Amino acid sequence: MPELPEVETVCRGMARVLEGRSISRVEVRRPDLRRPIPTDLAERMQGAVVTRITRRAKYALLHTDRGDVVILHLGMSGRVRVDPDAPEKHDHVLWATEDGHVLVLNDARRFGSLDIEREERLHLHPLFAHLGPEPLGNEFHAEDLAAKLAGKITPIKLALLDQRVVAGLGNIYVCEALFGAGIGPLTPAGTLTKEQLERLVTEIRAVLLRAIEAGGSSLRDYVQVDGELGYFQHSWQVYGREAEDCRVCARPITRIVQSGRSTFYCANCQP
Repeated sequence: MPELPEVETVCRGMARVLEGRSISRVEVRRPDLRRPIPTDLAERMQGAVVTRITRRAKYALLHTDRGDVVILHLGMSGRVRVDPDAPEKHDHVLWATEDGHVLVLNDARRFGSLDIEREERLHLHPLFAHLGPEPLGNEFHAEDLAAKLAGKITPIKLALLDQRVVAGLGNIYVCEALFGAGIGPLTPAGTLTKEQLERLVTEIRAVLLRAIEAGGSSLRDYVQVDGELGYFQHSWQVYGREAEDCRVCARPITRIVQSGRSTFYCANCQP
C-alpha cells in the first residue's frame, strides 16, 4: 500500500496537470471500488475548477471552486496515470481537462476508494475525524507525542502505526525512522525519554522528506503519475534487509513480526 511519501508524490504529479484547470469530462466506469463511488461524483466535478491538491494522511484531496473535495485513496494497487498513451483494463475513473489533459485512476485489485465531501465538513468525515497530526506539520512535536504515548506499554513501532497518534505513517517509514533514532521497535512507548522522543520526531520528518525527494518507494505496484519508479527503496537502512549487514555497524538486520506486520531493525544500533 502506498504510504505518505508515495501519496505526496502522486499529489504533486496530479497538481501539475489539474491545478487551476477546469474539468470538462468525468467518466466513472464502475459503481464501486472498495466502497461505492458517490453517484453524483461526475456531476459535481464536471465543469468545476480544481483549485488545489493537498494530502491528509494517506489520502489525496482534490479541492474545487464549488467547495467540494474529492477524497482519493490508492489502496493496495491503485495508481494515477496522467495523459496515458492507451487505455488499460483497470482504468475505472477518468477526468479530462478543458485544455486536453487526461487523468485516470487505475486499480486492478479495487482496494482504493473515491469519495466527495464539502470543504467545510471535511474534518468531520469518518476518514479524518479521529486522525492525529500530520508528521510534517507544526502540530507534530515531541511534547504532543509524549502526551499521546504517556503510560502506554504498546511497543513504539505499533504505537506509531496508530493513526490517532500521528497520521499517515506506515510500516516502511516507521522502521526507517526508529533505526535513525536508535530506538528498538519493541520499546514500550510510554518509557521513551524526552531526548528519545525529540530524536524520533526529527527522524520521522527527515525520513519522510528524503523519501518524497526520491519519489517514494516502489514496492509491488507503486509508480509515480508519469510511470516512473520511486527510488527511496535503494536507501532503506533496515526495511526489507533481513540478514543483510547493517550499513552502520555491519551486524545482520533482524526481522520480527508485530501484529501481523514485518518489523526490520538492527539489534545493535537499536538497543
